Amino acid sequence: MYVSVCQIAGMSRRRKDRLRKTVCFSVIFIFLILILILICTVRLLKQDECEAGMFRKAAVATDSLTCSTIGRDILHSGGSTVDAAIAALICTSVINPQSMGLGGGVIFTIREKNGTVKIINARETTPKNFKADLLSRCSDTSGVHWVGVPGELRGYEYAHRLYGRLSWKRLFEPTIRLARDGVKLSTLLSQYLSVFKGHHTALSLFMHPDGTLLKEGDTVKFEKLANTLEKIANRGAEEFYSGDVAQALVRDIQAAGGTLTLEDLKSFKVTESVAWNVSLNEYKMFFPPPPAGGAILSFILNIMQGYKMNPSSIHDDTRVLAYHRYVEACKFANGVKQFIKDPKFSSDKEALALIKMEFADRVRAMISNNITHDTEYYSVTPQTDTQGTTHISVLDEYGNAVSVTSTINSIFGSGVLSSSTGIILNNELADFCGRTKRIHPGEQPPSSMAPVILYSQSNKHTLVIGASGGSMITTGMAMALINYLWLGKTLNESIASPVVYVNGKNELQFEKKFDEHVIEALRALGHTDTLRDYFFNAVNAVSKHEGECVNAVSDDRKMGEPAGY
Repeated sequence: MYVSVCQIAGMSRRRKDRLRKTVCFSVIFIFLILILILICTVRLLKQDECEAGMFRKAAVATDSLTCSTIGRDILHSGGSTVDAAIAALICTSVINPQSMGLGGGVIFTIREKNGTVKIINARETTPKNFKADLLSRCSDTSGVHWVGVPGELRGYEYAHRLYGRLSWKRLFEPTIRLARDGVKLSTLLSQYLSVFKGHHTALSLFMHPDGTLLKEGDTVKFEKLANTLEKIANRGAEEFYSGDVAQALVRDIQAAGGTLTLEDLKSFKVTESVAWNVSLNEYKMFFPPPPAGGAILSFILNIMQGYKMNPSSIHDDTRVLAYHRYVEACKFANGVKQFIKDPKFSSDKEALALIKMEFADRVRAMISNNITHDTEYYSVTPQTDTQGTTHISVLDEYGNAVSVTSTINSIFGSGVLSSSTGIILNNELADFCGRTKRIHPGEQPPSSMAPVILYSQSNKHTLVIGASGGSMITTGMAMALINYLWLGKTLNESIASPVVYVNGKNELQFEKKFDEHVIEALRALGHTDTLRDYFFNAVNAVSKHEGECVNAVSDDRKMGEPAGY
């Protein structure tokens, strides 16, 4: 009996020891599980974070933080990419009125998430009763005779009808408030005013009652434009083309000596078309057909693609050759601009040939590595260089994208202000200078505008990109895309890198901080260069790889900032 009790007591102690060990192991196991859960949670949280300047879902890149934010808010409140783009464009007409507005024209490149890409072209057209001797006046392209029939609002209306989700009125409301309350004169706009002071009647918008110009930081209000925007918001685009606004606009233009009529406004038609495209390695680049400038951009990129460029192409011993080949490609591009015309009045056969790799191969064979040539070699006719325009890039969380470029052409357009409506009018007919010998009523002028969208199926990558800067659009975009696609630079670096511009006379113009060694070496090869005070080749882009953050860049050259969420 005694032995039996002792055995039982020993067994109880052993059970207690085993129980204690089991409890300890369980606690340790649970603790380890909690640590693993914590680690996984931290990793997931980190994955949900984005670097500065990048966004989780969607972004808008414009020439100002104000307009990028308005576009972002439209997206975030359930609007489409087209809604966001239109709202941001309307905003830009107040923040940067020197570049675009209701008195200009617009071209949309729109990509749906299913991959369909559509072009909506509402570029200005030639009035029926334009001056017959207009092309003999190309030495001065300011004034009412250079005004084309504005297509801006018809473009908004058409795009919104196809893709809009929010009401038409909702897109105007933020800018109507801005115009009435007033905005601070930006550094950029004050710089333009100082350069162009005394040159345009449109500058009366930016003057004190005593006739002195407003300065940076001063508040400028756009009361007449706010009234016009409110009428259009309530009554639709038709108000601009046949309503009270149309009649007031025509009265002002004709009082200034212009020939634009109500018939011109009423007869304006938007063009919808399929995008043209070229292959750039694993990417397909979609762009508008003529009279837009995407074919010229494609021509340059096709030439440069044939050189098999990579990051080593800009090492110390090779970068001169890379830039020499690039400026030679740009000189040939100046020569083929004559083929960019309105297809309603001219065959697009030559323009289609420009985007073929076979043509780029033939031209590349004409580029020597150690010499340049006179302008006749490139079949260049001297052309006018322009410098206006704005560009907006939008990408939403579903893969829908809008690349849209809008313009009144030169800085402050024609310089003509419609005092009744507050609208600054374009001088788009100046784009015919040096590019044709005959103009037709209803014809759209050739353009450098190239709102493009690139997509790589293999990389699941979308790049929405475009530029402003008039004839410098091609330079800004070509160099940014070469930097990004082939030279290994980030999108920010690609856009910020100093550029070399080949002007309408095939002279080189170098941006400040451009590589001095390359400049001297290009001179030694026979290239001529000339000074240029201002570089307006501002590129705005939005980029996204599937499953990653959205990278949005607004070019510092126009002091813009993107916005997203």
